[in-house]
Amino acid sequence: MSAHEHTATAEGPIGPPHVHHMDAPTAYEAAKLGMWLFLATEILLFGGLFAAFAIYRWYYLAEFHAASHHLDWKLGMLNTIVLIASSFTAALAVDAAQHGNNKRVTKCLSFTIFCAFIFLVIKYIEWHHKFEMGYFPGRPEFNSSDFNAHYKTFFGLYYCMTGLHALHVIFGMGILTWVLTKSVKNRFSPDYYTPVEVGALYWHLVDLIWIYLFPLLYLVG
Repeated sequence: MSAHEHTATAEGPIGPPHVHHMDAPTAYEAAKLGMWLFLATEILLFGGLFAAFAIYRWYYLAEFHAASHHLDWKLGMLNTIVLIASSFTAALAVDAAQHGNNKRVTKCLSFTIFCAFIFLVIKYIEWHHKFEMGYFPGRPEFNSSDFNAHYKTFFGLYYCMTGLHALHVIFGMGILTWVLTKSVKNRFSPDYYTPVEVGALYWHLVDLIWIYLFPLLYLVG
């Protein structure tokens, strides 16, 4: 027998090491735990921004009150409704995946992604209006003496928080699109729906953060 052929000893055959994989329930729990830990770091990130906004507002209450009037609460409310609707269909997608209804998962996630796109369009319209009005970093009006430093603090936090949230929306769209491709291929069943549930968990966080941002920024006055 050559050195390259399979040999055996008293302990048993010598062969390639066995590769052990997690069983389905363990993999499911591990994926959920990983997502929850990730969501906790996201909450800490936005929690710091919320705390900074609260502190500055306490110091410059009158200025923040006046600056908030430059925001369009109607557009903010519309975006809130859009995200709540998208979160609802994300939850429906999880239920559909648990029952192996891939066609319904595809429809629900498609609507969720569409709502996310509408949210970004509305946010672009709002930001573009601020740009035209001069309430945007780099614009002459933004650096004028009338637009004092306290107003800049409000809008600086506004752009930081809403911009960071918009990036999370885009990232969430990417995750849900990946899950959508799996549902199109009929990958989900009552025994396997982890990607749908994990993706929906992330999307619920995106929705929840906006529910806090909307009153904090638009209704602060």
